Amino acid sequence: MKTLDDLLGEGVSGRRVLVRADLNVPFDKNNAGVITDDGRARAVLPTLVALRDAGARVIVMSHLGRPKGAPDPKFTLAPVATRLGELLGTPVVFASDTVGPSATAAVAALNDGDVLLLENLRFNAGETSKDEAERGAFADELAAYADVYVDDAFGAVHRKHASVYDVPARLPHYAGWLVLRELEVLRRVSDAPEQPYVVVLGGSKVSDKLAVIQALLPKVDKLLVGGGMCFTFLKAQGHEVGKSLLEEEMISTCASLLAEAGDRLVLPVDVVAATAFAADADHDTVDISGIPADRLGLDIGPKSVALFAEAIAGAKTVFWNGPMGVFELAPFAAGTRGVAEAITKIDGFSVVGGGDSAAAVRTLGLDESAFGHISTGGGASLEYLEGKKLPGVEALDRHSEQRRAT
Repeated sequence: MKTLDDLLGEGVSGRRVLVRADLNVPFDKNNAGVITDDGRARAVLPTLVALRDAGARVIVMSHLGRPKGAPDPKFTLAPVATRLGELLGTPVVFASDTVGPSATAAVAALNDGDVLLLENLRFNAGETSKDEAERGAFADELAAYADVYVDDAFGAVHRKHASVYDVPARLPHYAGWLVLRELEVLRRVSDAPEQPYVVVLGGSKVSDKLAVIQALLPKVDKLLVGGGMCFTFLKAQGHEVGKSLLEEEMISTCASLLAEAGDRLVLPVDVVAATAFAADADHDTVDISGIPADRLGLDIGPKSVALFAEAIAGAKTVFWNGPMGVFELAPFAAGTRGVAEAITKIDGFSVVGGGDSAAAVRTLGLDESAFGHISTGGGASLEYLEGKKLPGVEALDRHSEQRRAT
């Protein structure tokens, strides 16, 4: 796999460099156009700055949200272009389409050191198409804009999309610094983690994390389970969970995992149970054996935080993916905060596995530098740890001198 260092060594001044970034940032639901977390934009800055300062003509592309293969103003990248310009300290040109007249004109007008952001890739059906011909045709149009390709969108490498998988088959291609760092970290926690190794999993559904649980169980000293997914495990232990999130079809699977893991799989001993999924709902902390029938668990309780913190304290490696509760609502944020703070105190290496966990770190105002690594790709991280091949990484592993198909 060739890297950004290789590309910079070859020289990029005057060359058009197509950079796949992950600028899929969240926006304020009540204030259109206001970005609530620019972490993913900041993560790709080192690569963009290096290319810009070396005189490349930088063309950035990304997706945002899940539009249906056609332009949708709710998912425009225009506000992201403005924020990216602020972070770079120089204006970022914005093309109002991806492969249309605006993008074509903007690419043609680029000077050395300029940065251009194309409109949302997913406004084009070819980006996510399962039809190889349709996806390939879109990749041809994207590749025509550039001389070389750099992938620094780790959050998208698990997708077999045109900009991730097909474009690098058409251009000399290189891995950006963010992608390289993410892969280095994941190899460290997957191939030879320093023991004791503790994994903390949260989120909504057991089914979403089943494969990673099965892959990690043989490697961990402790697997701590919180979030909505814990209630299916608690049900498998024989507890009543009231109106809490429950995957009935996964109860027997959870029972099997509990039997296999023994005391290595640790569940909450108390939860915060509320009358409704709302910040102003009545709520109390209850033992797991006493969850009221008319309430739902929305966070782990203080005894559980203490139990999890004790397990985390002696770890040399911690991987955390998924919040412990509905951290977006203040009454149900204490579990996630408590566990996150425990992770920051270990004498070892900690990884926050992207997605909601990374958002929780920033939303709760925790010190990002206190964690060993905060990933930009939750789904990609989990698929890597499951042992799956990542299409974007496979594409970068192809011979880097491969030229555009004719």
